[in-house]
This record gives sequence, C-alpha cells and structure tokens, in this order.
Amino acid sequence: MSFWRRTTEGSAVAERDERTVDELFDEIEALGQANRAKPDPEVEQRLQRLRHVAGARLVDAPPDQPEQAAPDFDALPSPDAQIPEVAPEDLTAGVLRAAILRSGCLLVRGLIDRDECARLVDEIDLAFEARDAQVAGGRPDRAYYDELEPQAPFVIGDREWTGSVWVPDSPRLLFDVVEVFDRAGLRQVIDDYLGERPLLSVNKCTLRRVDPAAVMAPLLELGLEPRQGAGWHQDGAFLGEVRAMNVWLSLSRCGDVAPGLDIVPRRIDHIVPTGTEGAFFDWSVAPAMAEAEAADVGIVRPIFEPGDVLLFDDLLLHATGVSTEMKDSRHAVESWFFGASAFPADYVPIAY
Repeated sequence: MSFWRRTTEGSAVAERDERTVDELFDEIEALGQANRAKPDPEVEQRLQRLRHVAGARLVDAPPDQPEQAAPDFDALPSPDAQIPEVAPEDLTAGVLRAAILRSGCLLVRGLIDRDECARLVDEIDLAFEARDAQVAGGRPDRAYYDELEPQAPFVIGDREWTGSVWVPDSPRLLFDVVEVFDRAGLRQVIDDYLGERPLLSVNKCTLRRVDPAAVMAPLLELGLEPRQGAGWHQDGAFLGEVRAMNVWLSLSRCGDVAPGLDIVPRRIDHIVPTGTEGAFFDWSVAPAMAEAEAADVGIVRPIFEPGDVLLFDDLLLHATGVSTEMKDSRHAVESWFFGASAFPADYVPIAY
C-alpha cells in the first residue's frame, strides 16, 4: 500500500502502511542500493517517508530491556586530557561508553572524509535556499526541501528555524547523511552503545549554518559578554528520560574563527536547574552555574576541523562557543540517536 499522497492543493498527507518492519527495511535497503547507483529525487523522497513509517513501527514495539555497552576504561587515552580523543579506527561502543562516564563526551578527529564534508556544506546551502524559497511562497527544489508530514498519532508543530533545517525535511540530505555515517562505521558503534537499533528524530536531526553575529546579537542586547557561552543547556532537560547519543559533526573549522562549542567535560548525572538567577533564557543554565559544575576541570572550547565528530549524550552541559573575533559561519550536522525503548515523547521517529 502506498502511504504517501499529495492533495490537489499540493500538501503532503501520510497514509497507513500495513507491512511488517522487516518488509519496510527490505524496501529501504533496495531503494538505497538503487539510489547509490543513480541518485533520484523521487527515490529519496520515498526513502524519507519509508524511514518515518519504519521508525514509527519500531517505537510501537520496542525491545525489552536492551543493555548498553559495557565501558572499556582501559581503551581511554590519558586521564590528563580534558576531552578524551580517539582515532577513527579506535572508536568502539566500549570506549565511547567509558568516555561518557568519565568526561561526558568523546572526540573523534577526522572521522568523516574532508571531501565528503565539503560536499555536505554545498548541499546544506542548497537545502537552506530551498527552504527559504518555500517560506517566500516560491517553489522549492523538492530534492533539497520537502517537509515531512508524519502519520498519526505523530505531529509536528510550526517550523520556525533561522540557523537550521531539519535533516529529514531534506530527502537528499537525509540520504547522504545516513550514507556518510554508515561509511564511517557509526551505525554499528551506536547500535552497540544503545543495545538496540537506533532511531533518529525529525525534531533532533539538524543541518546547521551558524552566523556568529546572529548568535551574539541577543547577548549584546542584554549587555552580556559572549565569552560566557550562549545558551548553556543539557538536552536531557528537554527530552525527558531517554536512551540517547548525539553525533555532532563539524563541517567547518570552528571554535576560533567560527562559533563552536563550550563544554563542561565531566560526567553530570543530574539535570542542572535552568532559568535561575543569571541565566540568559528561562530554558538555559546560568553561566555561573556552568562554571560551578565544571569545578577544577574547567570549561573547554575545542578547535574543530571539518570531519571531526563529538559524541555525547543527553546529560552533557554545553553551549554555543562564540566571541566577537569570529567572522565565519559554522556548518555542522547534529544528529540525535535514540533507542525505541526510551524514545522521547512528542518527537517524530525516523528509522536509521
């Protein structure tokens, strides 16, 4: 049964697909192979919808008591490093789990090929152009922007993004990001880490193009110094009880010439209060509280190169790292993966 149609007005409507999960993944694999051989926007749009339907089916029937990977502390680099780093060939679920438990995150330098990063930057710009064309009432290139409308009972509210586009709203980027991650070996690592097949979410899988002036503007209006970090937060404050892993892929040099990340590189096992005195926003953590959580470890602003990946879960305390000296924009892809056994409420699943 077809599960996607367009009305006479051109809007997209999801219909129910009654096939089994295995049958859905069989078609996803077949279409993926065809698209690798000859990219086709219609195939990529079909894959966009199939991945949502398969994701919804997995959320409906999650596995019982999946087990996360056991930490491999012996594989961690020197404990003197504020942020542990491993080479791509040394990335395993065990070392990732150990890094999360010790330092809250793990940095993998050069995990993604630089040529692939450059291609993703060009495609992100095309996705922004297509989205802007639709917002302006024009006709976007549907290969690069075609908003996913989920099947019931899942819903998506208004999309009001200035510096980002959701990956699943771009059929071409959804296909390419999945392919890039697979070639880097991330599928197996995340699967082993979570102990179950990972899911993406429409709402938390994002193409970013961050202008330093746009980040600093609200801070300067409040008379605040950008060195304090813009919007300290833990994603767990928004997600609730989840089983999660974030793949934060830098596609630009950032942290010095472009906005990067300020990080509290230690394990925090609780949600830090938000909206307290000194917080910039009601949803954010006050800079002084972030400094207190960092304690003697200190706050770190790494320099990222294209292809570097930071992996962290929902408890890492971090903020956009920006300063007045930054002039370049930062391109990045931020992809939150979840286990179906603890998928965030009110989010829309996408099978990986």
